[in-house]
Amino acid sequence: MPRKILTVGFNLAGDDIGFAAFTEKKSLLDWDIVLFRPDVSDFIRYEYDNGEYMGKLSLSDRKSFNMREANAHWRREITQAVEAGKLLIGFLPPPVEVYAATGTRSTSGTGRNQKVTRHVELVTSYDCLPFTPRWTATQGTAMTLAAGARDLLAPYWKLFGQASNYNVVWDSNAKGVCVQTEHGQKPVGLFVKGKISAGALLLLPDMNFIAEEFFAEDEEEGEVWSAAGEQFSASLIAEIVALSNAIASDGEKTPQPEWASAAEFALAPEIELRQQLLQAETELEKAQRTKEELTRQLEDVGQLRALLFEKGKPLEAAIISALTLLGFKAEPYVDGKSEFDAVFESAEGRLLGEAEGKDNKAVSIEKLRQLSTNLHEDLQREEVNQPAKGILFANGYRLTKPDERETQFTEKCITSATSMSYGLVSTDQLYAAAQYLSGTSDEEFARRCRVAMIEMKGVVRFPEIPVTAEETTGGIPATVPTPD
Repeated sequence: MPRKILTVGFNLAGDDIGFAAFTEKKSLLDWDIVLFRPDVSDFIRYEYDNGEYMGKLSLSDRKSFNMREANAHWRREITQAVEAGKLLIGFLPPPVEVYAATGTRSTSGTGRNQKVTRHVELVTSYDCLPFTPRWTATQGTAMTLAAGARDLLAPYWKLFGQASNYNVVWDSNAKGVCVQTEHGQKPVGLFVKGKISAGALLLLPDMNFIAEEFFAEDEEEGEVWSAAGEQFSASLIAEIVALSNAIASDGEKTPQPEWASAAEFALAPEIELRQQLLQAETELEKAQRTKEELTRQLEDVGQLRALLFEKGKPLEAAIISALTLLGFKAEPYVDGKSEFDAVFESAEGRLLGEAEGKDNKAVSIEKLRQLSTNLHEDLQREEVNQPAKGILFANGYRLTKPDERETQFTEKCITSATSMSYGLVSTDQLYAAAQYLSGTSDEEFARRCRVAMIEMKGVVRFPEIPVTAEETTGGIPATVPTPD
């Protein structure tokens, strides 16, 4: 039966080879052989989203969570795969060390002098590995097989040894050394056998999997694998399969009979360890439930960000949430005759809103006509005695970063709205106000926002957002965007 092979973090040529990005949460139990390369570039590539601490990159809270979660996922999956008898081979690129938020903060001072310190700790791309031998980042190419691994790795090393390069040396006391530096015999490759199965984790020096000669340009498909790339992939897979067969035949174990697990055969240390394991599993289950609930809450809260990039119903729902934060009683209105995106009111007055999102252009006067129609229909309802103030919410150029967008209303739309006493609110500015109010109970600021929407004609400008002093240890100080 053909072996099911998966690559994680890099690609190989071959239609029958699966692929998973490091950011995915894919199970490794579905595969016989896994080739793994910890690639954390998705967490560090956007500089504007991260900061710096102690000379190293400091991840934002969101990316801190994502990287920690990815490391924990693969650490768990690698352990389970080895225990299930799978062969997992890791190719080790240069380690990446960053500072990631711990989720804790401390406060010092009072009033306007109050400072919030954001706590971080060092996280590495090698934290995804299920063991913790110490390592030192260094690079080189002069390597040789350790004596105990020559029979096993000789065929692989003959083909790929010259193409390999190491990026770390392991602690001299590390177990399972299979590759070492040619001079000094420093460990650079490790072979860790499964304790309860024939599975194994083989950590090897890295190779260049994206060499220029591995790719070619096709007029229709763009970049494709070249003949050299296909040959490299085929040769590597053949050697990996041969390695898997050799490891399996050398490491076969007799499965423990069910009766051997009976209490009468238990060792004293096992009884204590099983009790500790049960307690750990209980705590882990509680932590997992807590994590799932917090994740759900995080997703719910994050829906407000739809104000920055959505259109249609998701945008309308986010507008309702933001208006609620501003102190309005807000809801959509639908009956058999009329449908309004938002009807909202407060002590300052009653308003009716229409929302529109545009991919790469400004919102035009056409939507203003729809708002005018809705206002007339609303006034015709028996329970409405006075006309509502009309607000047109626009998410123009929604696929562009907010501070790089052009004016989100056309000139004709702005002129008409001003003459008709309608308000124009860009949803990225509504988000800035709601973002601030989501973390504070500043009722005066919320009231001034409501008054601005009630009283202003044309483009509505919210009051300037107060800036809270925040000192960051290992991250970016929290910033609040200020409306133009």
